[in-house]
Amino acid sequence: SWRPGGRSRPEPGPVTMETPSAPVYCICRKPDINCFMIGCDSCTEWFHGDCIGVSEKAAKSIRVWYCLSCRDKDNSLEIKYRPKKTKEKEEKEAELEKEEKAEEDGSSTPHPKMDRRRGSQVNRKQADDAVLYIKRSARMCGECDACLRTEDCAQCDFCKDMKKFGGPNKIRQKCRLRQCEVRARVWHSEDEDGLSEPVRKKAVKVKHVKRREKKSERKVKLRRHKQKQRHRERVRHSERGGEGGAKEVGGALRQCLGPGCVEAARPNSKYCSEDCGMKLAANRIYEILPQRIQQWQQSPCVAEETGRKQLERIRKEQQAARLRLTLMEKRFHELESIIANAKLQQVQQDEEVNEGEGDDTDLQIFCVSCSHPINPKVALRHMERCYAKYESQTSFGSMYPTRIEGATRLFCDVYNPHSKTYCKRLQVLCPEHSRDPKVPVDEVCGCPLVKDVFEPTGEFCRVSKRKCNKHYCWEKLRRAEVDLERVRVWYKLDELFEQERNLRTAMTNRAGLLALMLHQTIQHDPITTDLRSSKDR
Repeated sequence: SWRPGGRSRPEPGPVTMETPSAPVYCICRKPDINCFMIGCDSCTEWFHGDCIGVSEKAAKSIRVWYCLSCRDKDNSLEIKYRPKKTKEKEEKEAELEKEEKAEEDGSSTPHPKMDRRRGSQVNRKQADDAVLYIKRSARMCGECDACLRTEDCAQCDFCKDMKKFGGPNKIRQKCRLRQCEVRARVWHSEDEDGLSEPVRKKAVKVKHVKRREKKSERKVKLRRHKQKQRHRERVRHSERGGEGGAKEVGGALRQCLGPGCVEAARPNSKYCSEDCGMKLAANRIYEILPQRIQQWQQSPCVAEETGRKQLERIRKEQQAARLRLTLMEKRFHELESIIANAKLQQVQQDEEVNEGEGDDTDLQIFCVSCSHPINPKVALRHMERCYAKYESQTSFGSMYPTRIEGATRLFCDVYNPHSKTYCKRLQVLCPEHSRDPKVPVDEVCGCPLVKDVFEPTGEFCRVSKRKCNKHYCWEKLRRAEVDLERVRVWYKLDELFEQERNLRTAMTNRAGLLALMLHQTIQHDPITTDLRSSKDR
């Protein structure tokens, strides 16, 4: 590191205070080098700053320094200091000159922000206004047409900027036709290639110069700090680029990292060609992979054992779902046979009479869909139709039709060309694409009768289907019940198949090439490879 006086501080290296052969420095004759030191430019001896009373901050301003003994021997030796920086002062003076010049060329339009200080500050403001009035009067000769003019033209760019003409009052200059032809500053118009907007704004801000001096100084310092910061980042970035690029700082080309290759690497690459990169990758695989495979075989993998257990559980659930699906298919065929047998029954007229007797006509219930009061006798019929009406207003669709091997009559799957989707309601319940067939007069209801809710009696309802209000649409509801259970089992099977696929993929990738190359299990105790307790094994 640099030291005042043109000397370099000795590198600490392995030297410590306990080393017997360590060199000694300073008037204290100690080998300590872990503090600030300054070197003599005559005898080249190093001294501790604390011992001679020179701080590190003070040493920055010293250009040539001599120790006390050298100065006693030679009286011509004197400590020379660096000249103080005057650049900042020059910049400050230049800024003040520019602002004074802008103040002389400024307008007579008052600044919108008025000084509201009282007491002595009011007198100071009056004195400043008087000086400003004298400076402004120097810009008018009082004899030309512009000086004698008393009205603004309201047409030039300066007039349009004024507040009284609806402008933003940013330029703050008086009318061009009222500016003195002899002493006024020459302003370029908007169409001419004059001063740029930032420079013009800077030139016309002439008010409150003293109040803004400190602010401008802070801006200059901040700007200088940002420039230094940018320079440091640029140097640092170039150093990084020199390290990472194909060329080094010295200009020499970087050698290819391929095995046995002596060619220069390509720009922004470590290899001269793709073959060298592939050779190096293959060598790494041949060198690392056998050891990793051996480690994998020696240590038991808990995740692998957990995966096997999960796979067994999934297979059992799949088997149970298949048995459930077989049972539902059996129920499906049984229901179809029951419906076929029920249609063979004959209608009994006396049942019709008994059907209508004993009903309370004054009793009313409310529909669950439309909330209208209805007679219990026709409640099921009304609710079914009302539900179908509201349900048909909503669509349930998918972009693909459903194809399940061995499954019949599940989804509606009617294609809608407007939405480009296939209907995914149950086929027997879809009110949008299917309607109940017209019932003949002599068709029997045929609903299987039960006792104690669940026990079938083997008999069928022999009332006319048109007049039976107890078993309205019983075939459709029974079919929908069976179909819905079949759909649930198919969804369960699909979910189990997806779980099995993900589990098998994870088990395959766990011992794959990429996983073995990237991951490693470190055995700190090679004798005890299995760290699980006997209960967990």
